[in-house]
Amino acid sequence: MNTTFIAILAAACYLAGGFIIGLRLFGNRFKWHPPRKGGIALGLAGVALHTLVLSQTIITDNGLNLGIFNAASLAAWIIVLALMLSAISKPVENLGIVLLPLAAVALVLELAYPSSRMFDPSSAWGLRVHAVISLMAYSLFSMAAVQAGLLAIQDRHLRNRHPGGFIRALPPLQTMESLLFEMITIGFILLSIGLLSGFMFLENMFAQHLAHKTILSMVSWLVFGILLWGRFRFGWRGRTAIRWTLSGFVVLMLAYFGSKVVIELILA
Repeated sequence: MNTTFIAILAAACYLAGGFIIGLRLFGNRFKWHPPRKGGIALGLAGVALHTLVLSQTIITDNGLNLGIFNAASLAAWIIVLALMLSAISKPVENLGIVLLPLAAVALVLELAYPSSRMFDPSSAWGLRVHAVISLMAYSLFSMAAVQAGLLAIQDRHLRNRHPGGFIRALPPLQTMESLLFEMITIGFILLSIGLLSGFMFLENMFAQHLAHKTILSMVSWLVFGILLWGRFRFGWRGRTAIRWTLSGFVVLMLAYFGSKVVIELILA
């Protein structure tokens, strides 16, 4: 089947899933309240179709093509897959109102702007593990950033004593914070493993054009480490946790995709 057609179907599933989740969040303005499973099912359908697209665009005879837009599409796939699987047992599907449309955008960019940065199939297995773990860590922190955004909106409405609207569709504030720190903890562990495995293959960060990525990744690791320590030692929560989470994510995003933009788009 044509890759473009599959990608369009996947993007349509993502957008429809995000729309249904949005209807549930803002359901008090509409007469129709779609079932919770509807958004999850559409998200999983999008993931299945997205998998077919990635198998044709990333896996090539010359190795893995991890150009900037392919990598963004792969990261979006990991994020939505983790979100939809988690939503089966935890109330996290509301993150899909942001993440599902972003995954659709990533698919469109992958098709509209084909990129090429081959990952040699003869490379060491440890380097492949490093790449996969790093993407998983980035994906979890992306989910945590969106969770922090929803938490900020929820906290603001509660402080202003406006608990109505879509805030009623969200889990309690304490549950939202617990889910946030679960994502951050797992993401921090994966980021730690990714950094350690990356140092094994780091010879000259300047010659390998990895100085920007390495330094910013370490800064992000430090930010999230301080946040987890503050949570354990001082019980950080609320706005403090939100600020540290978003700050760490911005630095990590610059580390990964910022370096790709410079190397693959600007310098190229």
